[in-house]
Amino acid sequence: MRGASYSSFGGPITVGELAEPVADAAGAVIEVRATGICRSDWHGWQGHDADISVFPHVPGHEFAGVVVDVGADVARWRPGDRVAVPFIAGCGTCVFCLAGEAQVCPDQTQPGFTHWGSFAERVAVHHADFNLVALPDSVDFDTGAALGCRFTTAYRAVVDQGRAGSGDIVAVYGCGGVGISAIMIAEALGARAVGIDPRPEARRIATDAGAAAVFDPSEAHDGLLLLDPYGPHVSIDAVGSPRVVADAVSVVRRGGRHVQVGLLPQPSAFGDVTAGRVVAHEIAIIGSHGIAPAGLEGVLGLVASGDLQPDRLIGERVALADGVDVLTKLETEPALGMTVITEF
Repeated sequence: MRGASYSSFGGPITVGELAEPVADAAGAVIEVRATGICRSDWHGWQGHDADISVFPHVPGHEFAGVVVDVGADVARWRPGDRVAVPFIAGCGTCVFCLAGEAQVCPDQTQPGFTHWGSFAERVAVHHADFNLVALPDSVDFDTGAALGCRFTTAYRAVVDQGRAGSGDIVAVYGCGGVGISAIMIAEALGARAVGIDPRPEARRIATDAGAAAVFDPSEAHDGLLLLDPYGPHVSIDAVGSPRVVADAVSVVRRGGRHVQVGLLPQPSAFGDVTAGRVVAHEIAIIGSHGIAPAGLEGVLGLVASGDLQPDRLIGERVALADGVDVLTKLETEPALGMTVITEF
């Protein structure tokens, strides 16, 4: 099959012929029709993810496509089925998976990290009966791919972990794919989303997505307090920055919630957070990793009904080779909105 791979962290990513994936007894092989380009893929390429240890490696973890092969033990799926896939694949049998919390499964697998990913014509998924989710005919593959990581991660951050409600102020730091998704979801809930980003164009996109206000980071603290003197009810770090965490916790209201989505660069990244304020004001700092298959089914229902429109976040549709170029430049030229590979 044709795919993109690299053989060293930070090394060249080349497009060429690769070995076909094989479905294990409980797994499936998916023909990739669309795959998103996510900053997590960049982190993996840079060596920031311990799950990547065997080379060559194929990146890519947010995708949708068609089942082309299934293992002997798979009962729910057949070749030709249209599917979406949460980027975290649970084992399906542990106490966390059985409780609907596959995103924290201790035996989880992640295409693009624990094994070859979706920057290729085909990709393997483990425990297919548990992890695959039917993609409604009314939802196209591009939109299904956009849901795989960033949009559903934002949904869990805003709805499940942040518990944002109507009238709440939700401060979203970073207006990339996750951040814009969070703004759109918060607004759909009736909350007042605030986008914070140093890039004027990103702030414009945040406004178009429904943000009630946007600020440059240098203005965010004072601006948020003007909106409400007690500060936002929820803050979300969609970047992965120690400075952002400190800023967000310094302004979130008493009893508020800070949701950490962005990957932080080192274990001591919370060192600048004022622990005394966290304790005295009972501020919750909550991690948000991803969404379980059951959660993805719920989001797909909202998309199919038109209540959520993640396709509005897709900025570009590109071929595989161009997608590789986008990925390698994410640190210096971060994409506005989502870029989706649709040609392999």
